[in-house]
Amino acid sequence: MKRTTPTRPLDVEELFPELAAHRGTTTRLHPRPGRPGLSESSVGGPMLWPADEPWPVCTEVHGRGRGRRPADIRRKREVMAVAEARDPYQGLTEEERRLVEELEREHHVPGASESDPLPMIGVAQLYARDVPDLPAGPDGADLLQVFWCPFDAHRPTGYSMLLHLRWRRAAEVVDVLASPPQPEVVGYEGYVPDPCALHPEQVVTYPFAGLLPEDLCARIYAWEEALEEEAEEREDEADPVAYQYDLSIPPGWRAGGYASWHLTDPYPMDCLTCATPMRLLLTVDTSEWDGGSGSWTPLEEQGSRPRPASVPTGVVVGNHGELNVFACPGDPAHPPRWSIQ
Repeated sequence: MKRTTPTRPLDVEELFPELAAHRGTTTRLHPRPGRPGLSESSVGGPMLWPADEPWPVCTEVHGRGRGRRPADIRRKREVMAVAEARDPYQGLTEEERRLVEELEREHHVPGASESDPLPMIGVAQLYARDVPDLPAGPDGADLLQVFWCPFDAHRPTGYSMLLHLRWRRAAEVVDVLASPPQPEVVGYEGYVPDPCALHPEQVVTYPFAGLLPEDLCARIYAWEEALEEEAEEREDEADPVAYQYDLSIPPGWRAGGYASWHLTDPYPMDCLTCATPMRLLLTVDTSEWDGGSGSWTPLEEQGSRPRPASVPTGVVVGNHGELNVFACPGDPAHPPRWSIQ
């Protein structure tokens, strides 16, 4: 079933005509639980990976011999979903609670070394034919595959995540790897995505306010402040419309468009190979809609229970935030950079 973003609550270009010069598009991916195939764009689905090509691994030195088993993580989610569907307010039965406690137990991998090659987890694969705002890949590549290490212990900080991107020409993959390697344990539940089919939808987007011309940004902030004061005077409990939450950058998984910098101040994302300013490639978000008035909730899902509908992938980024992945427009083969917001 397709997903349709509601019309914005206000025409932001009518309020601020200068924004027309900054108008862009982004593709909301709308991942939802499903059984995607090899030839489909997906989150957490099977990867079109050549049988004769080594699977991506993490070789950085960090602990990898203790953690939770991916199968246990997914089983726990199934138990929680059953309880939620039965009654979101009742909680778990005693039997379910005992099962969840067992599924949350950490396991030890005997003989695991901190430098053993660790299979990365396939996060997403995007076919260019499905995603209008996916930038062109190098050498005619039409398929982007995204992986990450399931532990937080990487350079330069010692607790940051590690991503791996692979572009390829899908038609060249003839013999597909039947059983990709998987990590025995993971360090963080949020690194294990549930299989999701995508329902791409291209929508209009505008830059993060702090990256707009100074005068325009100041006027937007003044307008928002006036709306907040009016709401307080009316004792209106509903959140007023806001540029950040309702009119500019949609939440959720998406490709292309503009990055949000709501957690940190904006900082340059230049290619470390050629110094070219990078562009947003992909956003991985914990939630599909949240904050503000909830105006981004697809028409087809309005009125649904918030948690299972708005958190479909099982992925949790940082403190329930989002991951913005940037790519070099001069050469997409250059290493990506990323920011957690």
